[in-house]
Amino acid sequence: MTIRLERPEEYRTVEELTREAFWNVYRPGCTEHYVLNQYRNNPDFIPELDFVMEEDGKLIGHVMFSKAELVLKDGTRKQSWTFGPISIHPDYKRKGYGLKLLNYALDKAREMGVGFLCMEGNIDFYRHAGFDLACKLNINYHAEPAGAEVPYFLAQELISGWLKQNGINEATYCPPKGYFVAEENPQAFEAYDSTFPKKEKLRLPGQLTTC
Repeated sequence: MTIRLERPEEYRTVEELTREAFWNVYRPGCTEHYVLNQYRNNPDFIPELDFVMEEDGKLIGHVMFSKAELVLKDGTRKQSWTFGPISIHPDYKRKGYGLKLLNYALDKAREMGVGFLCMEGNIDFYRHAGFDLACKLNINYHAEPAGAEVPYFLAQELISGWLKQNGINEATYCPPKGYFVAEENPQAFEAYDSTFPKKEKLRLPGQLTTC
């Protein structure tokens, strides 16, 4: 198993991998592959933290990182970071590959000076990589009331004391705009998705949305 930086000639393969990994997971179909496709030209994208995982010469995993923001009560904006989508091919899920990829990426992010991460995900998985509810660090989710315990909104100080060192006692997390590109440009997304093999969109229990 090898983890390394993504190469430009692998972009389409990684987008295919991402589509397979997220298809019908959070909604009928998925949009994560389009987010990834558009993000590579986004100024918030961090190419030094754009990793793929290989097994026996096959790309089976991918993760990317992005700049984000924390907004203080007085309106001051502070640099922060996030990551995702993180993708593992369905044939390799639940075998520990995702955690290995994430822990590797987190170590590299820490080495680069990334001090604090917010993200949306399942705490039952991400707690194994050091994440906890963001509200425990007084970080609010932009779409919920201040102080609310949002079970899928997680955070971690990669560098101990980073929040205090940056004068952050409480803040609201603002996710990067690039994550909403499919919702903002539905026709462009549909045109892009039509270039992939047709797959059935299913409404399944546990999805976040059915539209």
